[in-house]
Amino acid sequence: MKKTASSGTEREMAVLFADVSGSTRLYELLGDVRAFAAINNCLDLLQRVTAAHGGHVVKTIGDEIMAVLPSGDAAVQAACEMQAEVTAQPPVENTRIAIRIGLHFGSALETDSDVFGDTVNIAARMAKIANSGQIITSDATVSKLHPIMRASARILDALTVKGKTEDICVFEIVWQESEETTMMVGRTQSLPIHESAVRLVHLGREFLVNAERPSVILGRDEQADIVNQNRKASRIHAKIERRRDKFVFIDQSSNGSYVTIKGEKEIRLRREEFVLHGNGSISLGHSYAEDPGDVVEFFCVY
Repeated sequence: MKKTASSGTEREMAVLFADVSGSTRLYELLGDVRAFAAINNCLDLLQRVTAAHGGHVVKTIGDEIMAVLPSGDAAVQAACEMQAEVTAQPPVENTRIAIRIGLHFGSALETDSDVFGDTVNIAARMAKIANSGQIITSDATVSKLHPIMRASARILDALTVKGKTEDICVFEIVWQESEETTMMVGRTQSLPIHESAVRLVHLGREFLVNAERPSVILGRDEQADIVNQNRKASRIHAKIERRRDKFVFIDQSSNGSYVTIKGEKEIRLRREEFVLHGNGSISLGHSYAEDPGDVVEFFCVY
């Protein structure tokens, strides 16, 4: 933490924006009085959740709050709880309230009444990207999360952000409970460690995805874990992530991915997920037959 030449204090913090999705439509459906009350009740809930996680709301702008929290973990936990609490609220005259959230952790300038800087701008951009019911954040934030929290992050794309010289990798925080994912709200203990793992081999190099390293990124970008120089591969082409004791291949590309399980027919995935099993090969942007040498081999151990 350091004082600037002005009265502000520069320190690291998480900045979070949350707004009510489709508020204009709510006013049309519910009328001014009912919609105003419903939105205010939602904003009050967001403020209570923020405080419960050690943060505070800096300001409210119409149907949106801007809040700061002490860490990326606190912000992600608060965001998950916000989504869960809002989703659990009863509908207002058959109309459900929903929110979208964007957050970023970094250095910002804090005064008595406001927060300024690049961190605020990136957090606001994350919120604009988010759809109803989503939590969106940056790769810089995800890299600072506790490994347990990081396991709930799923990469979406690399986007150009105004004023930034390099693209920012955008992640979605998966907050809803499902068969394969677990909401991260309030979790403090480690997940049980299983012996399951998947070994990946690409151009003679080996990568292991397991409890200690729960995900890898594949793509043409030099920052990817497994870099593929094929022009048909997207910069951020795909991800393999561990979900409990399963390993899920997630295609995020333009040209798709081709997965072959040994003894089975090749399948093409485009913006789809597939649970890996056994062993086989993955081709990015092209079929195995087109270039058998340019593949990622995988070997699952359950």
